[in-house]
Amino acid sequence: MQNNNQLGKHGWTPERIGDLTGKTFVITGTTSGTGFEAAKILLSKGAKVVMLNRNPKKSEDVIAIYKNELGNNIDVSFVIVDLGKLASVRKAAEEVLKTVPRIDALMLNAAIAQVPRQVLTEDGFESQMGTNHYGNFLLQGMLFPLIEKSKGRIVTVGSMGYNMGLKTIKFDDLNWDKNYTGNDAYSQSKLAQIMTVYELQDRLEKAGKSDVKTYACHPGASRTSLIKTSGGLLTRFVWQLMKWSPFVQSAERGAYPELMCATEEDLDQKGFYGPTGRSNWTGSVGAHKLESHAKDKAVAERLWDVSEQATGQKFEL
Repeated sequence: MQNNNQLGKHGWTPERIGDLTGKTFVITGTTSGTGFEAAKILLSKGAKVVMLNRNPKKSEDVIAIYKNELGNNIDVSFVIVDLGKLASVRKAAEEVLKTVPRIDALMLNAAIAQVPRQVLTEDGFESQMGTNHYGNFLLQGMLFPLIEKSKGRIVTVGSMGYNMGLKTIKFDDLNWDKNYTGNDAYSQSKLAQIMTVYELQDRLEKAGKSDVKTYACHPGASRTSLIKTSGGLLTRFVWQLMKWSPFVQSAERGAYPELMCATEEDLDQKGFYGPTGRSNWTGSVGAHKLESHAKDKAVAERLWDVSEQATGQKFEL
């Protein structure tokens, strides 16, 4: 594993990114927060960025902001997707496959969080599991052939929330019909995302497909609109009080882990990357401890099978 000393005195920073001319990055959720900052930094390094967002007007506004700051010659576009709707994910993935010749990194940045009451997606899934896990599982599965052809990467932006709820997957009640709380369901969705990263690593290794790399990271505690977008009233109020405290960092710094995983050479896939300060909320960016339940092989294999059945998507491994 590339240790934090090798990443510099202050951990990983975007100064380590070289010229990205000719490289293409597909990023979900770029209209605000860490996704907005990650896309802007990649564009500033010469990359082509394809944004996958729900809102076309906000996407157009973001492009205008980027061009105002970085110049009209940047290569940025968007495709509409709602990760909470499998039909929308399929349509978006098909458009990407038709219009994008290569993917150097697929960055799964978008998420919803702390939904206060149980909501089911149109496909019948609890909304956070449906959006954060199943939507992303389908998207990366459909785009995998192009990622493999490009010898690219898949970067999953998880959360330390994976360790703040049930320490396994609740297979007998995936929709939380009993005892639903926004935090528990969110934690479950993020645990599922992270487990899928390491299970995919194992399957790639078994298939002899070392050209594709997949990474798990998280942004720490960052000033984004995630809680404001989907959280309940009390959760939003508490977050508003916390977000300007010393325990919370900027959205730009929250983007560093996913940027590192998308661009850093010789980065160990087995690591879990994010801020390395107290409670992994803030601090220099590098690898830190991942709790063992996130790599429970039996649970991960079962989750993979359940995910294939739920989405109808198999990876071409």
